[in-house]
Amino acid sequence: MRRALAPSLVSAVSDFVAAGLGLHFPEGRWADLERGVASAARDLGHKDAETCARWLLSAPLTRTQTEVLASHLTIGETYFFRENETLQVFERQIVPDLLRSRLDGERRIRIWSAGCCTGEEPYSIAMLLDSLIPDTGGWNVTILATDINPQFLRKAAEGVYGEWSFRGTPATIRERYFHKTRDGRFELDPRIRHRVSFNYLNLASDVYPSLLNNTTAMDVIFCRNVLMYFAEERTRRVVRGFHRSLVSGGWLIVSGVETSSSLFSSFSAVQTSGVVVYRKLPGGERQPAAMGRLTSSLVVPDPCPDQAPSARPEPVVTEPLPVSLRSDDDSASDDSGAHSTRARQCADEGRLSEAVEWCERAIEADKLNPVHHFLLAVVRQEQGHARAAAQSLMRSIYLDPSFALAHFSLGNVELSVGRRREARRHFVNALEMLGTHPDGEFLPESEGLTAGRLAEIITSVLASLPPSGDETASRRKRT
Repeated sequence: MRRALAPSLVSAVSDFVAAGLGLHFPEGRWADLERGVASAARDLGHKDAETCARWLLSAPLTRTQTEVLASHLTIGETYFFRENETLQVFERQIVPDLLRSRLDGERRIRIWSAGCCTGEEPYSIAMLLDSLIPDTGGWNVTILATDINPQFLRKAAEGVYGEWSFRGTPATIRERYFHKTRDGRFELDPRIRHRVSFNYLNLASDVYPSLLNNTTAMDVIFCRNVLMYFAEERTRRVVRGFHRSLVSGGWLIVSGVETSSSLFSSFSAVQTSGVVVYRKLPGGERQPAAMGRLTSSLVVPDPCPDQAPSARPEPVVTEPLPVSLRSDDDSASDDSGAHSTRARQCADEGRLSEAVEWCERAIEADKLNPVHHFLLAVVRQEQGHARAAAQSLMRSIYLDPSFALAHFSLGNVELSVGRRREARRHFVNALEMLGTHPDGEFLPESEGLTAGRLAEIITSVLASLPPSGDETASRRKRT
């Protein structure tokens, strides 16, 4: 590639990208950086790479501009069943162990594809689970897929792919799960497509684990060919977030080129069939790498602290609710705060049934507090009960029509069941409510999210949705 930018300018942009986005472009990758800036120039409103580069260095970027730049500096190219050796470990050992460990308890499996690009990875996971759990009626299976690029998410949600996405994919997979369209592409079976929930999330700056973005109590996190783009310190922060997002005994799966004893020191490395995966052990302790087969069963966390919700819990110190949300009975309100705290603890650990019981106790103690209904809705959504979640959110909004997070969550619930038009309406309502808050104001119950950041997230989510109108219009007529 002919170099269009002076080395001093590329060096300055490299430093800027490392500081602002956490992306690592050493001198050996400056050509990649220059190509990315040239690609981003038009989307950012500039005629060429040099003009764009100088503009980048001239003033702070908005969050949207930052994410546009990031999308051009990372490779948005993948295919179905990529790095199949890793998927075979997931299919043959990790999932069967999960199924055995949950047979006599809460039958749930929660998987997160972080940096999902255009959806080939999470859909590959969904197809594998379809063969392992043909009857999902008795199981609550969550497949969350997130990415920073709204265009990628829009394509992923449509589920229509060209030949290039199937290189190396067995022909039987395409025959079983895809239908050829009139234009020669392939549309994924809606039964599989609806098993994956696509959400916007910026790994470099957003908060996780969080009940708000459904990143808590994960059993398996896939983050392959993503961490390689981050500078080391940003990678460590992302890995710490993944560690907190996993249940005890949960698994982190990265690409083979991303394995590192230093970066994943909080995990136990497990090697099998030439593949290294990482496991979060009880209490967070680390053990030497194990060779050969994976352990026969996953570790199930201890029950939620103390006794089950049927017994009165010991007092928990919590932040007082705002005066406007407290009931006349201060004692009942204090009890409800303790119950709500226990509900969050259980939800974070994957004890969703217990979390529901604590939420219901909190509501019983303070029926007019919209926060308790909101928390119950979030847990219900994690359980896969979209209708119950929507009902609780409607109660929360009835009690506090300006509750922006409830409007946002209701949009997410509608999106999870494919009701995009309704989801769009609730996201727009949330933006309207956020307009009454200063951008830098931290929103109650948001786990550190500011009004401005939530507005940016919602704007990105709206950008990832297909154009408004008939929700079936994007579907291609099958041959």
